[in-house]
Order: sequence, then structure tokens, then C-alpha cells
Amino acid sequence: MEISARNSKMSSDKRDCALKPLDLKVTGEKSEESEPQRPTWSSRLEFILASVGYAVGLGNVWRFPYLCYSSGGGAFMIPYFTMVILCGIPLLFMEFAIGQYTRLGPVHALAKICPLLKGVGLATVVISFVFSTYYNVLMSWAFYYLYNSFGASLPWMSCNNTWNAVGNCSSGFPGNNTHLQSASQQFFDHRLLEKSSGIEEAGGLRWELFGFLILSWVIVYLCIFKGVKSTGKVVYFTAIFPYFILFALLINNVQLPGAKNGILYFVTPVWSKLFEVKVWVNAAAQVFNSIGIAFGSMISMASYNKFNNNILRDALIVSVTNSFTSILAGFVIFSAIGYMAHIHNLPVDNIATDGPGLVFVVYPEVLSTMPVFQMWAPLFFFMLLCLGLDSQFATVEVAITFIKDEFGREVLRFLKREELLTLVVCFLCFLLGLPHVTKGGIYIFQLMDHYTAVVSLIILAFFEVVAVCWIFGVPRISLMVKRMQGKTPSIYFRLCWLLLCPILVLCIMISSIIQYTPAKYGKYTYPLWAEWVGWFVSLVSIVWIPLGAIHELYNNKGSFLQRLKTAMTPTIDLDAEDSLPEKQNLDNPASEALFTSVI
Repeated sequence: MEISARNSKMSSDKRDCALKPLDLKVTGEKSEESEPQRPTWSSRLEFILASVGYAVGLGNVWRFPYLCYSSGGGAFMIPYFTMVILCGIPLLFMEFAIGQYTRLGPVHALAKICPLLKGVGLATVVISFVFSTYYNVLMSWAFYYLYNSFGASLPWMSCNNTWNAVGNCSSGFPGNNTHLQSASQQFFDHRLLEKSSGIEEAGGLRWELFGFLILSWVIVYLCIFKGVKSTGKVVYFTAIFPYFILFALLINNVQLPGAKNGILYFVTPVWSKLFEVKVWVNAAAQVFNSIGIAFGSMISMASYNKFNNNILRDALIVSVTNSFTSILAGFVIFSAIGYMAHIHNLPVDNIATDGPGLVFVVYPEVLSTMPVFQMWAPLFFFMLLCLGLDSQFATVEVAITFIKDEFGREVLRFLKREELLTLVVCFLCFLLGLPHVTKGGIYIFQLMDHYTAVVSLIILAFFEVVAVCWIFGVPRISLMVKRMQGKTPSIYFRLCWLLLCPILVLCIMISSIIQYTPAKYGKYTYPLWAEWVGWFVSLVSIVWIPLGAIHELYNNKGSFLQRLKTAMTPTIDLDAEDSLPEKQNLDNPASEALFTSVI
């Protein structure tokens, strides 16, 4: 449902706290006295690199290549790029516009855009916070592999170790059709994880992983404790360096015997797959999850932009770079898998897998057979650290931005410094991540990831798109963009926002519900109580959507229809005259207050 900008103007005239252009001076004085000035990125490049670093993560390395070859190879590129054009770029542009115009985090920005669905903003914070508690566990694994890759031989190369089950171990790669496990799989299960028999048996802490988890959080804290000023400098390295390693690995891999077969397996089109609905849904879900829509991170990072930053250019750069990295990683992974299949005389599909197993089991096995593995193994795991850390920066920043926006003065009065707030958030995430580094931690990790990244996210994304594209309305989004960019978005973006994006997200959600399968880890099936815990984790974030709607309707006055109409009327100032031309100082507190006021 769309409400015209004219109705918004009528509503704004009735509000006592309406901010008019004439109030600019007074507002500026209040802002200078009562609230600290919102920081901005030091340069546009920092924002682009931070957004690229967040979007390009471990999923580009382990999820996209497997999804591509299992969904039609080269033919998968047609639905994938269709979804990038129709869904990925428009929704990323939309989130950038929301963050940059309001200069607020997702909670307050979405509450002003659609009060009825203000719970969507809080849900994005909760889901990002939950995600950040277990995502850093992957970094502790990467640190463990990195540490063990500095040696004359790699510990996952042979079966002659104390953790190996000798009768069930193969020093080569046994393939998927035998009862044997590779030495690399046993290193992952019995040395890294010391995996218990199930989630019922938590076991003790894995102290080495505990130490690496502390190290991971210390690094995250040191990179974000100064906010965008410190993160903006770190991403120059963490966002760029992985490409040097990816290209180096690709150049090395394509020269290996069998690499051509692996690449052909990756890209050879299976045109019949294009007629399967599941392939198109998978393409849309991959684009959606990879770019990071509905986590709130893109809104948070865009809120630190200058008001007239070119967000359309940035959305195109981030989307294209993300897709390019996925395809590049596919060539790197499958050239190596082709080599692995060649030396063990196995078909490629007996080796290819998805998820963490691809980068922590299959690829380490590949590395151990490469010439000069002493160089490639550390470089590969260091690349994983870079890919993971800058994604972690953005998810943690969502919670910190919310606390600053909601409780900024109260928190600073208590903690004195913003650096201490960041420390508290990181420490709390670290404590909540401890169950994942127990001996039964892998089962907890898989359960959390399934119900957070799969179940919760798609429901949350649907309500965000409905709130912004249909209730707030395309005319208002276009007006926001025009105020910032000087021109209205093209008919392509308006059509995508009005019809294509909501319909695609709805199709993904319905398909996810129809195809829902309970969480599992390998052949392990979770007990019923663990499934209920998983659903509770999902509800922790989703429940804020109905609660926010009930709270808004309860606080409004009048009949139910009047309350509903008020709840669907945005409180963002779209009627004030454009007081932020390009030549004006964009960091002026008065200007900032004008565009972030609640009407």
C-alpha cells in the first residue's frame, strides 16, 4: 500500500514537533549542545571498501561455487545475474538510500519510515547480533589452521597421528562413495573440533579454539573501537588483500594437471536446469544472502555517509564486485578440485561439497598435495581470515550503532568513552560464542546457522521490503533519492521496488517454507528439543515485528482504522526544503538535524 507524499505533508502539519526550515538555527544550537556530531567516512573509497568487505565473505568461497555446479553449471549464470539485476542491485540501492538520508541505524531509520513495522529495524539488530556471536567461531578455526600450516609438513596430510582412527582413515581422498574418511576430515573432526557424539554431549571447552576466539575478538575490537574512522583504514587491507591471494591461487591452480576438467565441470551449462523453479529460487537466495540485505549492516554503514554521496554508483560497484568475487572463487576452488580428482582418479562430483567442509576439509587436502604447499596453505587461511573479519566488522557495528542512536547520552554518561561501549558489545558476543568452542560446539554452530541465516533472515527480509516498498511507497523512496542525488531514480528501479523485489522475496519465502527441512549435520539428526531451541532462536529476532506493530497501534489514538492509518504514516521529514546543496558543509550539525528529525 502506498501513501502519497502529500498525505505525509498533511500529517506532518499536525505534529507539534514538526521541524521547519526556519528552525534550522535553533536546532543546530541544540544539536551542538546536546548530541555529538555523527562521524562520517574519511573518504568515499572507505565506504565502498567497507561495503565490499562486508558483502564479500566466506559464503562467496564455499557456497556459490557448489551452488553453481549443482544448479546447472554455466546455465546457472542466467538466473543468477537476472536476480542480481532485478533484486540485488535495487534492494542494495534502497538500503543505502535509507541509511544515507536518515543518517540513522536500521532501528530508528525503519521506525521513521514505517512506524507500523518498526519492529523490523530491531529484528535486524537482533539477527546481526546473534550472527556475530557465532560467525567469529569460523575465524578461530581459520586461525587454528593457519597456525598449523607453518611446518615442514601439514598435520592433515597423513593418518599417522594420535587423533586418527587408523582403520577408517585414508591418506588420500576416498571420495563420497566409501566408508573411509580422509586424513583432512579426521583432522577437522578429531583434532580441531574433538567432536562429541551429538549436541547432548557438550564436552569441555576446546582450549586452543578458546584462545583463538579471544584473539579473533581482540582483532575485531582493535579494528572497530574508533568507529568508522578505524574501520575505514583497516578495510584498505582486509577488503583488497584477498584478491591478490585469489588471483595467485588461480594462476597456480590452472597449471595443475586436471584443473581444466574441474573448471569445465564448474561452467558447463546444463540447460534443462533452467526449467526447475528451485534453481531460480536458489539464485535469488544466493544474491540476497551474499549482498547482506536485511541484516541492517548496509543501512548502518550508509548512515555514516555524506548526504549527497553517490549511492547508485556505490551499489553498482558493491554488487558487481560481489558477483565477480563469487565467480573468481568458483574458478579457484574447482580448478583445485579438478586437480584433486585427477591425482586420485575420482570423478569431480565425488569431491565437491558445500559449506565449511569445502574450505576446512576439501581445500586443505588439495593444498597438501600442491607444490610449495608451505606457501599456499598459510596464504589461503590468511585470506579466509581477511574475508571473514571485515564481514564481522559490519555485523557488530549494527548493534553498536543502535545503542549509540537509542541510548547514546545515557551510555556515555555511564561508560564515559565510546571505545568502552564497543568493548562491552564485543565481550558479550565473545561470551555467547563460548558454547561453539566446546567439543559439541559444531552441532550448536550448525543449529544456530540454520535457524538464523536461513529461517529468520528470509522472513525478516520480506517484511522489510513490504515496509519500505509498499507501505512507505516508491514515490517517497524516489523523493529521498532525488533530494540526495538531484534526480529521480530511473523507471527500472521504481518498477523493481514496486513489483519485482517484493514478488521475488515473497517467492523465496514461500519456497523456503515449502522446502523446509530440519537442521542436520552430516548424518546426525538433531533431537526434538534441539529443534525447539532452533525455532526459539528464530523467534528471538522475528518476534519483534508483531510486538512492534502491537506497541505502535496501542500507543496511537482513535479507532482501529485511525490508529492503523497513523501507524502507516511515515514520520520522516520529506517536506522540508532541500537545505543540503552540494556546496554546503555536510557535516554541519544543523543540516544533520534537519534531515534526521522526527516529525
